[in-house]
Amino acid sequence: MLDDVERGRRIQQLADAVGLSQRRLAAATGISQPTLSRIISGVRPAHMAELVQIASVLGRPVTSLTEENPVAARVQFAHRLGDGADATQVRQRLTQLLEIRALLDEDAS
Repeated sequence: MLDDVERGRRIQQLADAVGLSQRRLAAATGISQPTLSRIISGVRPAHMAELVQIASVLGRPVTSLTEENPVAARVQFAHRLGDGADATQVRQRLTQLLEIRALLDEDAS
């Protein structure tokens, strides 16, 4: 189970991946922007109804906001120092692409 801070990070990553700002995500879910901001920052726990709304707008299953990410847990990569890329950003982008692949694989079956 994800803690509130990690859940907030996950919501922000997924929103970024689909190009939604916090303001647009708030409008689409019916959750006020200040409340959504507190959820994303991990200051306020999200209620299950809010998680359902957020997941729906992001086009993801609710479990993507409540459980550890099995794709992220499997991501391993080598990063060259000095090539100008930030290792954290590379890992996040790689994870996002692998998550998209996993979703496409699920939809195909």
